[in-house]
Amino acid sequence: PGAAVAATTPAPPPATAAAAGTSAPVIVTPPDAVRTEDGVEWSWPASGRIIGRFGEGSNKGVDVAGRTGDPVLAAAGGRVVYAGEAMRGYGKLVIVKHDNTFLSAYAHNSKILVQERDTVKRGQRIAELGDSDTEAGKPRLHFEIRRQGKPVDPMKYLPPR
Repeated sequence: PGAAVAATTPAPPPATAAAAGTSAPVIVTPPDAVRTEDGVEWSWPASGRIIGRFGEGSNKGVDVAGRTGDPVLAAAGGRVVYAGEAMRGYGKLVIVKHDNTFLSAYAHNSKILVQERDTVKRGQRIAELGDSDTEAGKPRLHFEIRRQGKPVDPMKYLPPR
């Protein structure tokens, strides 16, 4: 009886949740790495350092350094509305629609791992970082958030680093 009561108590310790296999993503993405803004849960799409900020020289997003092949993750859940390389200046590009307000764009990938109309979860690997259309072939992720079609500063939506 005592064990049954313990099993039904709310908020088991993380080790119990991981052992049960139901909350592994919660362990992988610590709570401080998620920020909820305007009803969307955002997390960083890549782990490298920021090498370009919104507004610098007409930058419509942020640039995150990395190595070719590093994982590019969906910053929030949604549906892939574009996956290709027809948009000049963005290289291999993935665009995810999160709701009727927000889109996020992931540019300069070496490889796209999703297709249009795929549903993705926050933290899901959607591409591999690359260096297409970047100066001097420096691998980076160019990441944009668009609110009602207009670029906004991703730093206002992503969790602090």
